[in-house]
Amino acid sequence: MTPLTTIIIEDEKPSARKLQKLLSNFPEIEIVAVLESVQESVDYFKNNPHPSIIFSDIVLGDGLSFDVFEQCRPQSFIIFTTAFDDYTLKAFKLNSIDYLLKPIDEDELAIAINKFKKMQETLPSNSLPDYKRMMKEEKPKLNRILVKIGYQMKIINIQEICCFYSNNKMVYAQTQERAYPTDFSLEELETVLPEAQFFRTNRQVIIQLSFIKNIITSPLYKVELSRQPEVEITVSRERVKDFKNWLVG
Repeated sequence: MTPLTTIIIEDEKPSARKLQKLLSNFPEIEIVAVLESVQESVDYFKNNPHPSIIFSDIVLGDGLSFDVFEQCRPQSFIIFTTAFDDYTLKAFKLNSIDYLLKPIDEDELAIAINKFKKMQETLPSNSLPDYKRMMKEEKPKLNRILVKIGYQMKIINIQEICCFYSNNKMVYAQTQERAYPTDFSLEELETVLPEAQFFRTNRQVIIQLSFIKNIITSPLYKVELSRQPEVEITVSRERVKDFKNWLVG
């Protein structure tokens, strides 16, 4: 059996030890390093072979593990482990194949490892995986977003959002109440929003079906929502056909 080389990135020693113990039940797993910080991880990946799988906490003592992967781009599958689910969306932007909440359940851990092995079997040898394609196939659906208002955080269910729109290099979530700035791009949101509910009308706007108030078809397709954002909502010409198909399901 070819071992699956594995690295753990975890700054809490008890959590690292628990994960090591759980992984010891999988004979195919070979732990080659346990790293505790962003800087230690960056240094490791710059000077050592990349493993098959990385188990990584998200919040580390000196930053977020996303900083590691954005700097080093490891050629590995990443399974995020954390006590918080606020980072789900960004986790799946990267090479992740799963997302495990602490305390980690051994059965869920086994499912994550088996998912990796099945995906690995479908890859040609000596080829770089097409992570974007695989993540699109395995993509999670976004149920809520977290926004910051001054020194406070607010959870917004996507059912409350009329549209997402970009303006002055910022993406906003428009509700009936107000527009909230987010940390996402429209490209990121487009991959995880439920396709039956949300549609990207142009480069600047993603709308939700249930908030459509009126559609004007001449000279351009324009959409009016029950709560209009600061930008005009038009449907780009190349998207009109898809838009009409989306409206009727």
